[in-house]
Amino acid sequence: MAEQIPNHYDENQIQVLEGLEAVRKRPGMYIGTTSSRGLHHLVYEIVDNAIDEALAGYCESIIVTLHTDNSVSVQDNGRGIPAGIHPKMGIPTLEVVYTVLHAGGKFGGEGYKIAGGLHGVGASVVNALSEWVELDNCYEGERYTERFERGKVARAFAHIGSSEGKHGLYVRFKPDADIFEETVFDYTTVLNRLREQAFLNAGVKIILRDERGAQIVSEAVETPQDGEQEKNPSDSAPSISAPTIGKEEVTLCYEGGIRSFVEHLNNVRRLAMIHPDVIYMRGEKNDSIAEVAMQYNDSYNENVMSFANNMHTIEGGTHETGFKMALTTVLNDYARKHGILKADDKNLTGEDTREGLCAVISVKLTDAQFESQTKAKLGNSEMRTLVASMVTEKLTEYLEENPSSAKQILEKSLAASRAREAARKARELTRRKSVLEGSTLPGKLADCQERRVELTELYLVEGDSAGGSAKSGRDSKFQAILPLRGKVLNVEKSRLDKVYTNLSLIPIIQALGCGIGEEFDINKLRYGKIILMADADVDGSHIRILLLTFFFRHMRQLIDDGHIYLAQPPLYKITKGKQIRYAFSDAERDAAIAELGGNVEAERYKGLGEMDAEQLWDTTMNPETRTLLKVNIEDAMACDETFSVLMGDKVEPRREFIEQNAVYATNLDI
Repeated sequence: MAEQIPNHYDENQIQVLEGLEAVRKRPGMYIGTTSSRGLHHLVYEIVDNAIDEALAGYCESIIVTLHTDNSVSVQDNGRGIPAGIHPKMGIPTLEVVYTVLHAGGKFGGEGYKIAGGLHGVGASVVNALSEWVELDNCYEGERYTERFERGKVARAFAHIGSSEGKHGLYVRFKPDADIFEETVFDYTTVLNRLREQAFLNAGVKIILRDERGAQIVSEAVETPQDGEQEKNPSDSAPSISAPTIGKEEVTLCYEGGIRSFVEHLNNVRRLAMIHPDVIYMRGEKNDSIAEVAMQYNDSYNENVMSFANNMHTIEGGTHETGFKMALTTVLNDYARKHGILKADDKNLTGEDTREGLCAVISVKLTDAQFESQTKAKLGNSEMRTLVASMVTEKLTEYLEENPSSAKQILEKSLAASRAREAARKARELTRRKSVLEGSTLPGKLADCQERRVELTELYLVEGDSAGGSAKSGRDSKFQAILPLRGKVLNVEKSRLDKVYTNLSLIPIIQALGCGIGEEFDINKLRYGKIILMADADVDGSHIRILLLTFFFRHMRQLIDDGHIYLAQPPLYKITKGKQIRYAFSDAERDAAIAELGGNVEAERYKGLGEMDAEQLWDTTMNPETRTLLKVNIEDAMACDETFSVLMGDKVEPRREFIEQNAVYATNLDI
């Protein structure tokens, strides 16, 4: 029986967190996490407020600066924040915005018709989670300042004179190291987000500066593309309190909007286009606006990104549903009308019509309804109707006016349909052979005794030798072992029908039990952890990336839900007499040798097969001593690009990626 807590539960135990204390106490409720993702979320919140000014028609330029002290500043040339005393709160309005949750101009008033920020939460949350925040506000010809420290006023609101014709808001903040796991901003992460916002808001100029030194960002700054220009230091932004010009700087401005976005997405993958031009559609109803840009490429994957009020709706929603429904209907209707689909042919499925499609859907509306604070899914039913009717009308017109492009698109969809049918036949054939039946497990699988999914682990092990050691060394109560056989298929270059005939992938699908593609069902998953265990060499890395490509393309939810892990086998065994140390890097090896002193033998493992069962358990499989890396998708778009470049059939972009990202080792012991 558990020990009882003393019974003193009365009104004194009811805690009331005032002001921004609740945010500091439970930051995850407001920004999701205190990891690097949450850290960067702070920048996005302040930038989103500036973007909202642009949506309202009052801002043309936004400057984001990464400073040497790990602080960030965001300045815009919008209207600034009203400077009077708030009639309800009795304190300056600027102070209300930054210290009171759910305070802002986005709750149905006339301040903003369209907004994407956290509806009055963003600015105050950034303030609460920062060591300090400095504000410089130019509003209606006057200039005002205020400083906060950990959410509290440190320097009172003050009017410091005329703004000398300038207008807008300058915010500089330093994230609190007591809150965040790390406080160093990643240039590329910020750049990608700002570029996305520049695409979604055609004509708005966003400047990113990094004052931390050229070495930090020299590999990340890209050659300007279509509206992306290097900043001329002589160009002065019409904004306030301009910080010192940094050592690295890029200006993002895309007059083409989401059309340029689609061109960029296809370009970074070096994909060949099925038709020459980006199809662009726009529709309006009342105060709502919908835009779609789309283009087909020669890949086997779809890349559909949707946004609502500039927020990336990663789980889709009504706008994305309307687009997909209309796309499938229009292509089927066109194919029937022009005899491409015969009377006895089955209709193309949505999956068929989206193979090789790159599309961006962007809607802007006055009362966006999201299913969660993270704005992952749009719920406004009227947007389904608006997008669907717009796509039906505009895409039909495009196909009729561009028969050559229409033919190419339909041929791509028909090829996908034939491959899907081949995959179905291959799946049924393998079922008849009992390969994919849920009750049948692969012959080489050494299953575990535990049946509670959350307690089980499946090791996918490179090679029979390592598989044998793993089977002997494992804890059979909860650890299952599946040695990999044959060559793992590169699914980036293959359609689904090839997966069902690959001797390495079929046993994995069979062991996991949750199916792939249209049949994937996470509720049928048999193991809570899927651990990839391969040699710590180039071949092992290749096997890992092939498996990760397979999971990313065909079982993506396993990664999203945190089921995929990478084992970390040691590189070295260091021995002195009966003393044994294991090292996972050259630095650890050198430290172990120094610790043990003379007469030390350092053995480099050539592969997992060199370890006996006891060594493999001690170093790589024992939950108390092992190291596992969980595979996360922090930025799905970047992951998609990387898989396309590294695993696709274009050699040149892969060579460029390796040349730009390779880390060359020196002083190797051979």
